[in-house]
Amino acid sequence: MQRCKNAKIKFMEEEKVTTAPSMGLEQRIAKVVSTVFTPFSIPFLAFLILLLISYLRMLPLAYKLIILGIVYTFTILTPSLAIWVYCRLNKLSTRDLTLKEHRYLPFLLTILSYVCCLLLMRQMNIPWYMSGIILVGLLSQVLCILLNLFWKVSEHMAGAGAIVGGLIAFSELFGYNPIWWLCLIVFIAGLLGSARISLGHHTLSEVLGGFAIGLICALVVLHPSLGMPLGFLLF
Repeated sequence: MQRCKNAKIKFMEEEKVTTAPSMGLEQRIAKVVSTVFTPFSIPFLAFLILLLISYLRMLPLAYKLIILGIVYTFTILTPSLAIWVYCRLNKLSTRDLTLKEHRYLPFLLTILSYVCCLLLMRQMNIPWYMSGIILVGLLSQVLCILLNLFWKVSEHMAGAGAIVGGLIAFSELFGYNPIWWLCLIVFIAGLLGSARISLGHHTLSEVLGGFAIGLICALVVLHPSLGMPLGFLLF
């Protein structure tokens, strides 16, 4: 009887081993998607798209590299290093940062870095529609941290929504057809939202809520009918 029981347990364990890889592959793909399209990479991606598809591509290469270097430093490098130090000092893993109680300080560190970036861009007299991209990220972060008090919205999806809103706004400002870029970004946003849900970091409502935050912030700040007076006021 005991042998039969042991054999049954062994069979069940072997069955788990054989079925685990497919689930593991799904989780690994979701992890890669979440890592590649982090909230930190969104402003840099937005500037890259702007400098490639608008008339700004005619700017001198040195000027474009300076802008991209500033954006990379203050939206990717500095926040990433600050959060890494925070996790090391508090012995936290990246998984722990998905908990609401551990998200406030990383949010604040990111907001501080964005503020520094905006101040530097203002000193350099960078046009408002470029500085506005950073302002969109800053507003999204502030709204996310406020909502995080009772609702853990997805900042990944806030970044994706900001890209969609930015494409719509800049298509009006620069007079180009963004349909193919919109299709691509919406597809990536859907993939990213599915990945966040698959990893168990967010629910569907949190994913949609984050996307809506980024979309609205981008339209309010960057759209010519709304963003232009706001941009001139701030910059």
